[in-house]
Amino acid sequence: MKTNVRVEERMTEDTWGRIRDELIGTVGRDNFVNWIEPLEFAQLEEGVATFLVPTNFMGNWVSRNFGEDILQHLKTAGNRVSRVDFVVPEPIKSAAPAPEPEPAKPALAPVTEDADLPGAPLDARFTFDRFVVGKPNELAHAAARRVAEGGEVTFNPLFLYGGVGLGKTHLMHAIAHELQTRRPDLKIVYLSAEQFMYRFIQALRERQMMDFKQIFRSVDILMVDDVQFIAGKDSTQEEFFHTFNALVDQNKQIIISGDRAPGEIKDLEERIKSRLQCGLVVDLHPTDYELRLGILQQKVEQHRAQYADLVIADGVLEFLAHRISTNVRVLEGALMRLFAFASLVGKEITLDLTQDCLADILRASDRKVTIEEIQRKVSEHYNIRLSDLIGPRRIRTIARPRQVAMYLAKQLTTRSLPEIGRRFGNRDHTTVMHGVRKIEELKATDSQIADDIELLRRALEA
Repeated sequence: MKTNVRVEERMTEDTWGRIRDELIGTVGRDNFVNWIEPLEFAQLEEGVATFLVPTNFMGNWVSRNFGEDILQHLKTAGNRVSRVDFVVPEPIKSAAPAPEPEPAKPALAPVTEDADLPGAPLDARFTFDRFVVGKPNELAHAAARRVAEGGEVTFNPLFLYGGVGLGKTHLMHAIAHELQTRRPDLKIVYLSAEQFMYRFIQALRERQMMDFKQIFRSVDILMVDDVQFIAGKDSTQEEFFHTFNALVDQNKQIIISGDRAPGEIKDLEERIKSRLQCGLVVDLHPTDYELRLGILQQKVEQHRAQYADLVIADGVLEFLAHRISTNVRVLEGALMRLFAFASLVGKEITLDLTQDCLADILRASDRKVTIEEIQRKVSEHYNIRLSDLIGPRRIRTIARPRQVAMYLAKQLTTRSLPEIGRRFGNRDHTTVMHGVRKIEELKATDSQIADDIELLRRALEA
């Protein structure tokens, strides 16, 4: 493939070939064939590794789902790289370019018994057996297990939400794997909201909307990941809404994931929010120390054969579980980097080696509490709705938790009083100041408030 991006000598095609072989074990063979194999290494310059991709859509998908894996393997191979970019090569200009007909895009084939449904490939690693269950995710896991039994639809849709790296995608893939085993007769489609939008736009452009509707409304189980990406896309939301209704009317199971609760997704149509909230909405809470330690222990067992000669000193896993608390993907990536580094240098994995090898990750993972986290934790602790906490109501059962949340925001974040006020329904900074002072006074006289503050602080800083 010709391109105007020059090849950098510091990383050769042979090096990328070895890394590609390693990625098969990391991302699974299906993902490798569909997403990694088409990548073409272009250059490594000033810490940025550039790869050529056929389309922007593919580049965005690989970046979001496998960018971290590729970056870690590049670093492990000894390359000084801080970022990976995916670009579509520019066409070479000629003196008298002749117009060429646009290549025909593949049509959306009608669904038949043998038709390939327009879903994304499943990751072989994401099964129920490899999902570590703890208190923060036990309800989500139980709900996913129930849906995966493939019996009568009891709640529709199942909506899983939570932050990055908490297991939403893992559970959705696990449901699909289990259903494929239990009910091979079912037509199951798993795809991201972005892919749904891409398919919809393609159908509009090719005037194949009837085929599009037939495909998506004749499946038995529809699974849409990261639904927040269709927010603000009016035409896509319209089609998603009608697809959703058509499947529910047929009593077909729908499973959706998002980065926040349906009611909190900005620019998502109210009628879609209402539909998403009529089933079972489950929050995957941020991981606690015990769950993170369990994940690390499972990863060690999975890779014991590959790194049989490595010795892990006491306290290393506990240290990682404590220090890297915000993202499970980062936690797992840190362990893999540690394994690779220790294997290359032939040393025991000690605390000192861990701190040296993972210095950048440990710095980036220092806990940063956000106002949104504080608001969510306080709402859960006092059993009130988040909308009431930041809303205008002033009754005591809501006003006091609101003041607690303001106090914690002042203590645990670097936000200014005006900024905190804006996050609490555009309140004036003097209101925040009054709330902070009130809680400071009550801490000295009300043991229950003091206990609440301490409990919430520990949960937020865990």
